[in-house]
Amino acid sequence: ESAKKDSVDALLEAADLKADAGTRTQAVVAVGCLAERDGEQLAGSLPEADAVLGFDSYADLSDQLSAILNGERPASHTPRDRRTLLPLSPATRQGAGVAVPGHGTEPDLPAGVAPASGPRVLRRRLDGRPWAPLKIASGCDRRCAFCAIPAFRGAFLSRRPADVLAEAAWLAERGVRELFLVSENSTSYGKDLGDLRLLETLLPELTAVPGVQRVRVSYLQPAEMRPSLLTAMTTVPGVVPYFDLSFQHAAGPLLRRMQRFGDATSFLTLLDQVRAAAPLAGVRSNVIVGFPGETEDDVVELEQFLTAARLDVVGVFGYSDEDGTAAEGYDNKLPEAVVAERVARLTDLVEQLTAQRAEERIGEVVEVLVEEIDALDENGPAAHGRALHQGPDVDGTTRLPAGALAVGDVVRAMVVASEGVDLVAEPLRE
Repeated sequence: ESAKKDSVDALLEAADLKADAGTRTQAVVAVGCLAERDGEQLAGSLPEADAVLGFDSYADLSDQLSAILNGERPASHTPRDRRTLLPLSPATRQGAGVAVPGHGTEPDLPAGVAPASGPRVLRRRLDGRPWAPLKIASGCDRRCAFCAIPAFRGAFLSRRPADVLAEAAWLAERGVRELFLVSENSTSYGKDLGDLRLLETLLPELTAVPGVQRVRVSYLQPAEMRPSLLTAMTTVPGVVPYFDLSFQHAAGPLLRRMQRFGDATSFLTLLDQVRAAAPLAGVRSNVIVGFPGETEDDVVELEQFLTAARLDVVGVFGYSDEDGTAAEGYDNKLPEAVVAERVARLTDLVEQLTAQRAEERIGEVVEVLVEEIDALDENGPAAHGRALHQGPDVDGTTRLPAGALAVGDVVRAMVVASEGVDLVAEPLRE
């Protein structure tokens, strides 16, 4: 619900820009997960939006937007369960003619554009950041009790390696130095292409793209991690030893109730394996507290796990019902006040633990990708960027003296201090 509120607030903010004659905003169009999930209901409750477009509109999005700018208001779709649109068998999904965001190619691309957010949809970079997300798959075949994503994102579908590599090359030609591979479940990449270990093959191909210096993988399912993938992520030059592992909780029985696998013991074993292969690896995760039936003992077990896990970043979320999910019908729901108390309790613990983990990194030598130069920093001109263990946007950052550095540079530096989850470093003279 909080994510939905943030999206609606962003749309209302855009509508305010449209109303301001001094801006270039001509129309407000809702697209993406919220638009797909709520469709005509969102359109009815948000008259400030000129249109609400679902995934099926992506195939001719340019025409749709042109019509909107000409004053038309296309009818919004009735949401449907997109899990039913692709065959049940992963091996037969690639030939299905379904509009899936992030899939499809344009045979004759004009100069300066590339396939990205859907069939026959073209992309331009709107910023000069030295990193960019690169979608490798859409959808999810897992059935976590709390999650509505499979219903509106559909079944799992990999992008073909050739498409991924083509977009990687296009991004690198435009200054991107770090590729951030995104999907709902990166560990499943290739299963619908006949090779469950296809990601292990793709990673070195991506790092070989001229101009690419880093490849980072997001959203790994702990239950699907395998030795060959762990090895690839810790030994292939250019692949960042960064593990975005979705634990969600640590109490085994509660995880079963969530329709997930694992427990504190198996998760700690996995972390031991990661750090045995790459001692300085970065690890982030998310946890849900207040799930129906969660006991005080479950919370204590989660706290003990987080203390032992030494994670770099942890997102803490309070459970709330999602329409159409299995958990929506569960009994033993916890009062909102209890959920809020547990969120605050775990958030406080996580802030302490992640600050401690950052402090442990003092003395480490890190490679920082410079993303911003701040000439007005209170400590003097500073470069802000990310070390290998820091993911984009939501993880910590590293600050170092700007000197002659520029955005896109990669500099070796020694960590000399920490500020919460953020690091302070000094460039090494080499």
